Amino acid sequence: FSFNSSMEARDSLSSINGDFGFAGATDRRFAFSRQSSFQQPHTPIDIPAHGHHHHLYWSALDDKPSALRRTSSLSSFGFSVFRNVRSGHRYMKRLFLMISLNVAYSTAELLIGLFTGRVGLVSDAVHLTFGCGLLTFSLFVMAASRKKADREYTYGYKRLEVLSAFTNALFLLFMSFSLAVEALHAFIQDESEHKHYLIVSAVTNLFVNLIGVWFFRNYARINLAYRNAEDMNHHSVFLHVLADSIRSAGLILASWLLSIGVQNAEVLCLGLVSVAVFMLVLPLFRASGGILLQMAPPSIPTTAFNKCLRQISALEDVVEVSQARFWELVPGHVVGSLTLQVKKGTNDRPILEFVHGLYHDLGVQDLTVQTDEA
Repeated sequence: FSFNSSMEARDSLSSINGDFGFAGATDRRFAFSRQSSFQQPHTPIDIPAHGHHHHLYWSALDDKPSALRRTSSLSSFGFSVFRNVRSGHRYMKRLFLMISLNVAYSTAELLIGLFTGRVGLVSDAVHLTFGCGLLTFSLFVMAASRKKADREYTYGYKRLEVLSAFTNALFLLFMSFSLAVEALHAFIQDESEHKHYLIVSAVTNLFVNLIGVWFFRNYARINLAYRNAEDMNHHSVFLHVLADSIRSAGLILASWLLSIGVQNAEVLCLGLVSVAVFMLVLPLFRASGGILLQMAPPSIPTTAFNKCLRQISALEDVVEVSQARFWELVPGHVVGSLTLQVKKGTNDRPILEFVHGLYHDLGVQDLTVQTDEA
C-alpha cells in the first residue's frame, strides 16, 4: 500500500472539483487496495457548452461505430477464450476430454433410442446433453476468467467462476428434486421395471463419470475451504460428475434388487440418491449464492468487524462511523467500504492510515473510505 498514490488521487479530485465549481465540497472518497489489479490510461473528456443537444447528435452519429466495436470486442474475446482453452492448465484439458466422452456417448445413446423407439434412452441422452452444456460452460469460464481486467470489468472476470459453480449447484439441486419426484411416481404407480437396455446405459454412464471423478479427485470434499474462485468452480465440476455417478450407481443397484425380487427397490434407491445429491450440493449452493448476494465474508468473524468499528469510533477526531459494508468479491478476496464523519478542520490522513491498517490486518484486500466533515 502506498499512501502517496492516494494523496495524488485526492489532489486530482480537488482539481476536478475546482474546474466544475465544486471547490467547497466536503465529500471526499479514498480507495485503498493491498494490490493493484491493473492500470488504465487517462482519457480526456470534452464537455460541450450545450451538453444535451450535442449529446444527442453525437450518439446518433456514433451508433454504428459502437456496434462495430462491440462486435469486434466479442469476437476478440471469443478468440482469446479459445486460445486459453488450448494453452490451459491440466484441469481444463481434463474437462475438455471428459466433455468429449460425454458428447460422444450421449449422441450414440440418442441415435439408438430414436431408431429403436426406446423413450428411456432418449430421455437419458437429453439429460446427459444438458449436463454436457453446463460442463461446457464451466470450461468456457475457466478460460474466460484468465482474461485480465479491462475498462468494463474493472475487477476482472474471476467472478464468472462463482457464477459457474452456482449454476452447477442449481442444476444438481434440480436433479435431486426430479429424482425424488420420479421415486414418488414409481411408488404411486408401481411402475418399477427391470429394463436391461437402461442398465447398460447406466453402466456406461457410470464408467464415463468415474473418469471425471478421477480427474478432479483433488476436490473430493464436501465442505471444501475455497481459497480462490478456481477452487469453487473445480469443486462444482467434481460434484457434477460425482452426482451423475451416484445416480447411475443407484439405477444399477435398483435393477439388481428388482431382479432378486425386492419390492419397491427403485423407490428406495432413487430416494436415497436424491437425498445424497442434495446433501452433497447444498454447501456449494450456499457458499456460491452467498458470494453472489454479497453476504458478509464467512472467513472473518462478525465480532472482529464490530471490534474494528469500536476502535475507529474511539478515535478523538471521529464523530461517527456509518455504512460499513463488507463482502467477498470472490473466495479469498474481501472488499469493504465505510463512511467516517470527522470533526471540521481535522487532518484525516492519520485516521485513514489507521483505518486501512486495521482492516488490512483483518484480511480486507480492498477498502474504500469516505470522510465527511461534521
